[in-house]
Amino acid sequence: MEHFVLIICMIAHVTARKMPTLHRHEEEKFFVNAEDRKESVPSIHDPPTKELSVVVPSYNEEDRLPLMMDEALDYLEKRQKRDPSFTYEVIVVDDGSKDQTTKVAMNYCKKYGSDKVRVLSLVKNRGKGGAVRMGVFSSRGKKILMADADGATKFADIEKVEEGLKNLQPWPNQMAISCGSRAHLEKDSIAKRSYFRTLLMYGFHFLVWFLCVKEIRDTQCGFKLLTREAASRTFSTLHIERWAFDVELLYIAQRLRIPIAEVAVNWTEIEGSKLVPFWSWLQMGRDLLFIRLRYMTGAWQLETRKCN
Repeated sequence: MEHFVLIICMIAHVTARKMPTLHRHEEEKFFVNAEDRKESVPSIHDPPTKELSVVVPSYNEEDRLPLMMDEALDYLEKRQKRDPSFTYEVIVVDDGSKDQTTKVAMNYCKKYGSDKVRVLSLVKNRGKGGAVRMGVFSSRGKKILMADADGATKFADIEKVEEGLKNLQPWPNQMAISCGSRAHLEKDSIAKRSYFRTLLMYGFHFLVWFLCVKEIRDTQCGFKLLTREAASRTFSTLHIERWAFDVELLYIAQRLRIPIAEVAVNWTEIEGSKLVPFWSWLQMGRDLLFIRLRYMTGAWQLETRKCN
């Protein structure tokens, strides 16, 4: 058994990419504005010029994106009318979609202007974590919200995660994270799931708790609010670019002693998920094991680099 564990550790160490992939293709250094002209993307390392950035990773989301964007922009516009000091931007990151996601998102850019809605089109599919990172690195907000394109979380619940962030003050080095959570809905969701999917869910939760993140019950809810400093520090260190990226993000945050809040949000399951249940869970299980082993063996370090 000891030999087996040793072999697994060696495989995890030897196959690890030592540094995260932060390269931007030349086409990804620009976004197209409402007048169809190219503009250079800003950097997470620049001083913030907006109160809030909303990053929406999108892969083949031409059907689901409009509902989410309508709800989000309706909320954000009304909030800005109530409080003119509140400024925002929504960054839709098209993660190499094969459908009309970029075109759908550009309609909002043209309607609201490219200061409020920006579309970043990636040359090829990176995975959800890679798409979120590219959006984060192109953001201008003091706070950065990750929000899924399916609109499963009621957007007005941003006020709940904002309250969670506020309650963590004083923030060490201006770093804090507030996670939306569906843990309170678990009993209802079990009643609607098959026995096999429920088993997979419990297995995944156990692995997350056992290997990586102990304090957060729901690591996978795509509604997370980070201070700009916390986003810069964690995403610069992140290695995993697919579904398990949330776990590594929170693992890094815990290792860096960044305070994390978990806040209950309203959530509705929306049809059209890109997760293939069995294979996605299997891939995530492997990634969880590698997160723990690669940091433990020193293959991955908690160091940061600037995005190219």
